[in-house]
Amino acid sequence: MTTETLDILVCGAGYVGLSAALAIKLATPSLNIAVIDAAPPEVWRKDQRASAIAAGARKLLTTLDVWSSINPEAQAINEMIVTDSRTSDPVRPVFLTFGGQIEDGGPFAHMVPNVTMVAALRDKAAEAGLPIHQSAAATALSFTDQLARVETADGRVFEARLVVAADGVKSTLRDMAGIKVQRWDYGQSGIVATVAHERPHNGRAEEHFLPSGPFAILPLSGNRSSLVWTERTDAAKRLLAEDDFVFEAELERRFGHHLGALHVEGGRKAFPLGLTLAREFVRPRLALAGDAAHGIHPVAGQGLNLGFRDVAALAETVVDAHRLGLDIGAMTVLERYQTWRRFDTVRMGLTSDILTRMFSNDITPLRLIRDFGLGLVDRMPAMKSYFIKQAAGIPDASGPRLLRGETI
Repeated sequence: MTTETLDILVCGAGYVGLSAALAIKLATPSLNIAVIDAAPPEVWRKDQRASAIAAGARKLLTTLDVWSSINPEAQAINEMIVTDSRTSDPVRPVFLTFGGQIEDGGPFAHMVPNVTMVAALRDKAAEAGLPIHQSAAATALSFTDQLARVETADGRVFEARLVVAADGVKSTLRDMAGIKVQRWDYGQSGIVATVAHERPHNGRAEEHFLPSGPFAILPLSGNRSSLVWTERTDAAKRLLAEDDFVFEAELERRFGHHLGALHVEGGRKAFPLGLTLAREFVRPRLALAGDAAHGIHPVAGQGLNLGFRDVAALAETVVDAHRLGLDIGAMTVLERYQTWRRFDTVRMGLTSDILTRMFSNDITPLRLIRDFGLGLVDRMPAMKSYFIKQAAGIPDASGPRLLRGETI
């Protein structure tokens, strides 16, 4: 085995791992940083999903000089509507509407294909001299007082002052470090697909709360939308097994006819939905980020943006410590990151859990209560403005600088 000594090893070459490595490298070029990923080369190009990039995350990506590459494929969310109905209802009354703009006149979020986002981050990583090792699954993790040691399936050994685990909700490094998680399974799966339609969406996002769970229609560039369709897991498996005609017929029942004829592009997939919260975000020489620290239901569309908030907080913590001459992997340093992120993560996890349980059912008294609540919020401009600001993910003056569009 060959051994490589680093300052920071980032495990996971998704949007969280790449942006964390980039944010630290661009601020402190002298640090020796590398990224490893378990997947074979080019597998990331097969990701058919799209994600909502909140305004705060967009500011971070702009500061990292990657948003200009993403922007041509980004679709602004100009408006959002929320309904609550049954699948068979001929009319879906709108209980809540949001304008898409925040204080600076920009949209509170954009929809971006995951492939576009990861490609832009990889290009910037190559420009910054950040090596990315594919097919390098972590197989062993150990620690000394000064270093963390990671062995990989391709015969490499990495020793680093700090290891960042951004390797997903089933994080191998988290488990090898013995960090416990709190996990709930909702018995639901999220069907994701790209839907082409004959009429323009005009940047409008729709979230229909149906008895089986939220059905979200999110605008993409052109006459296309990204679909996140929540169903009970057994029903989702049956739907995926159907031919295109039956699947698109069921899709049309939920999607509606307001955007004209529909057609699924590029196939469809389903992912199990649950809530996963790590009990600790850090150990000496180790920090969790993104889904390795928290996996939440997509009902609020904030899973990816929680990951970018981790990136902003972790990068600022590490860069500030390095500039002060502190040990970037010491618990005294990493505790700042954990303190910064724990409350926000638990709050968003509990919020998504409550929304999921409240809106994934057909109990009449509960339906009346939630519809009254949605209607009440719709008539309170100050509360709607608060929710838009939270969805935009732009922190106040005490929050991470990258989310405000400031360099670190």
